[in-house]
Amino acid sequence: MKKNILAIVLMAATSWLFLPSCNSNADKNNTLQAPETTQAETQPAAAGNAEQDDDDDDAQENNGKTVKTDPAAAKDAKTATINNLKAAFTGETTASAKYAAYSKKAKEEGFTQIALLFKATSKSEMIHANNHRAVLEDMGESTPAVNPQYTVKTTQENLADAIAGESYEISTMYPEFMTAANSADNQLALTSLNYAYRTEQRHKPMYEQALAALQNNQAATLPGQYLVCPTCGNTYDAAPPKRCRISMTPNERFIKINSL
Repeated sequence: MKKNILAIVLMAATSWLFLPSCNSNADKNNTLQAPETTQAETQPAAAGNAEQDDDDDDAQENNGKTVKTDPAAAKDAKTATINNLKAAFTGETTASAKYAAYSKKAKEEGFTQIALLFKATSKSEMIHANNHRAVLEDMGESTPAVNPQYTVKTTQENLADAIAGESYEISTMYPEFMTAANSADNQLALTSLNYAYRTEQRHKPMYEQALAALQNNQAATLPGQYLVCPTCGNTYDAAPPKRCRISMTPNERFIKINSL
């Protein structure tokens, strides 16, 4: 009987000793659950970060393209493009007439090759003028009446004048005009202006070569034939490529200039 009582007492004491351990394990379990609560609390913040990331993506996309266009700025760019095309049309029409007159003068002075060069560039400038006219008409605008004003001097002076004119168009006029057309998002105007701009970049060295040959009494060594692209006015003084390097026009359509 005493043994049974002693066993009961020992069991009770053992149970009492294990209670703190159970309490401790419960605390540990509560501690392990804490991150779940913290994670749940931080989910809105994570969503906020996601929204911020989306905003960043939108901002990056917006940096790559124009989101909104200022109506006033667009109107100004369109007006500038119209005025520029009219000025370019006037300039190219005048240049065509002037170079035709310079060609006649070179022929009179016995510089046949230089006369052919001026005849070819005269044709080229008229192509530019017609391109500008087409763009203006597409925009519902009319071209101005042009009364070409120029002075014909000696062939040497005429070449120097041609070089100065091409230099201005390359360095100042056409770059400014193309900037305005780009701001107006007028691709047709930009194409026409670019055709002229790139062609003038070819005319200038041709005139410089002719002037140097004339000054060295070697004008007769200059090319005796030129080919003009009917699309963009690009001018070749040697065997042309299969397609124009500016407009991709097939060379069988090129205009041949080899007689006065």
